[in-house]
Amino acid sequence: MRFRFLSVLLSATLLMGAASAGAEEPGTLNFGIISTESSQNLRTMWDPFLEDMSRATGMKIKAFFASDYAGIIEGMRFKKVDLSWVGNKGAIMMVDRANGEVFAQTCDVNGGTGYWSYMIAHKDSGIKNLDDMFARASELTFSNGDPNSTSGYLVPGYYVFAKNGKDPKKIFKRVVASNHESNALAVANRQVDVATFNNEGMGRLEEIYPDKAAQLAVIWKSPLIPSDPLVWRKDLSDETKKKITDFIFSYGVSGKNVEKARQVLAKLQWGPFKKSDNSQLTPLRQLELFREKMSVEGNADMSDKEKAERIADIDARLAALGK
Repeated sequence: MRFRFLSVLLSATLLMGAASAGAEEPGTLNFGIISTESSQNLRTMWDPFLEDMSRATGMKIKAFFASDYAGIIEGMRFKKVDLSWVGNKGAIMMVDRANGEVFAQTCDVNGGTGYWSYMIAHKDSGIKNLDDMFARASELTFSNGDPNSTSGYLVPGYYVFAKNGKDPKKIFKRVVASNHESNALAVANRQVDVATFNNEGMGRLEEIYPDKAAQLAVIWKSPLIPSDPLVWRKDLSDETKKKITDFIFSYGVSGKNVEKARQVLAKLQWGPFKKSDNSQLTPLRQLELFREKMSVEGNADMSDKEKAERIADIDARLAALGK
């Protein structure tokens, strides 16, 4: 009986160990993809990449599309998303709230590690620059980006509006919000007058809807924004992380099908990835804090004491970021 009991206990221990190992080394990874455009268009571009990743890692890689950035962020928070392509602002939320960690950075097809936010109008609108837009704002409809989008919301929010002392909700006739592709198509179809966009989205639009892209005029271009990061859950096992990085950093660089991989990346407007970490997010954190500071300074409803306290707190956070 004693021998039988020990045998059962040993078997149970082995089974628990196997279950634990299985939990650390899952057979499926959910790859979160920000919905900058229609899911069908994204799936067409992403499927070849995810299929190659699945073959290389020996794991099933499933695309996880969400209608907005919050869906991807919450997906990682509740372990429904294991790794993700996301903008820098969304990555900040993942790192701060969803146990995320930046491990790679996208590059353009020429190896560049930055991109640009745009403000766009219809080419026949007569709106050539921001001065034209502000002068006519009361008669215009503006389509902003997702609140967690770097190029669709944060960057234009700071450089276009905050630095010019403008509040979109107060100056435009009407304000709506959507993803990059929808914003561009709405301007091309004259459903809205001005909108946020970016150069990567423009490149994809020129491939998918060249006639619509031809209807757009860029009326403002931002300073260079650090390229989007790839973020994974910090609690993934070391074995899983190694499989991911072995694939990511060799894709389009080495192996049997380098040229094919480059073509797959080019459809995503990318070249091979480079290594990165959470420090990539520092410039965007500073941008958020600068914008918050300007908002506090211009808030007529706050007392001088309250303003001073808030500004001191923001300055302390900026100092902690090294600026």
